[in-house]
Amino acid sequence: MAGFALLKKASLVGAFFVFSLYAGAALAFCPAPSQLPSVEVQRVVDGDTLRLVDGRSVRLIGLNSPEMGRQGRSAEPFAGKARARLQALVAASDGRVLLQVGRQAKDHYGRTLAHAYDSRGRNLEAQLLSEGLGYRVAVAPNLALVRCQQAAERSARQARVGLWQRSPVKAATQLKQGGFALLQGRVERIERNAGGLWLEMGDLLVLHIAPRSVGNFDLHAVQALKGRKVEARGWVIDRSKRGGLRKGQARWMLPLTDKSALEVLP
Repeated sequence: MAGFALLKKASLVGAFFVFSLYAGAALAFCPAPSQLPSVEVQRVVDGDTLRLVDGRSVRLIGLNSPEMGRQGRSAEPFAGKARARLQALVAASDGRVLLQVGRQAKDHYGRTLAHAYDSRGRNLEAQLLSEGLGYRVAVAPNLALVRCQQAAERSARQARVGLWQRSPVKAATQLKQGGFALLQGRVERIERNAGGLWLEMGDLLVLHIAPRSVGNFDLHAVQALKGRKVEARGWVIDRSKRGGLRKGQARWMLPLTDKSALEVLP
């Protein structure tokens, strides 16, 4: 809390004024539910993670900010700006946030999965998304704010602010390692089997919808994607590091758990 108090009010007001041009319309779509618990933030770890005074680590739902530099790796573009902006938003809320824990309450790292709001009920993820300081992600079953987060990111993308100043979208041929990515390509083949739905994007990439996630998709719409150009987002897996590839398998696999992670392009 003390660390947040060191920030000058003038800088906070200035930062809010600059970004409110992009954020204003989008924020109306993510109002805070009533009677959410207020928690004190110890520190902002990065653009999508908070450490609370009670010891919990909170991963914000629906937002993937650029990675900070760790273990000898350089920070990704806008990582520092995303963290600084989240710090400013928390500081302007007197170092406290309102927390709405997701349907899935924890991730595999033990972090609490939650939406966070400031003292005026403004959603923090939507604010960062509308300023181009993170990518929208959709991981079932934590999908409550998908639509308003889509609107927030769309406003930043259309205005070409932050991460959208230069297109971050890649083709499969540009992939060098696993991790979060926005990918575009044409669906060449679709297969359904006991392992779920497989949308093959050439020889290098396959989009995978696991059986437990099939219900989150319109199957008729998915089957109609053959030959269409699509954009998909999520965490790419390098299957060559899983004991080798079988003949005919694509090296890169992108699991999808919700239809909002897959968009049909003109």
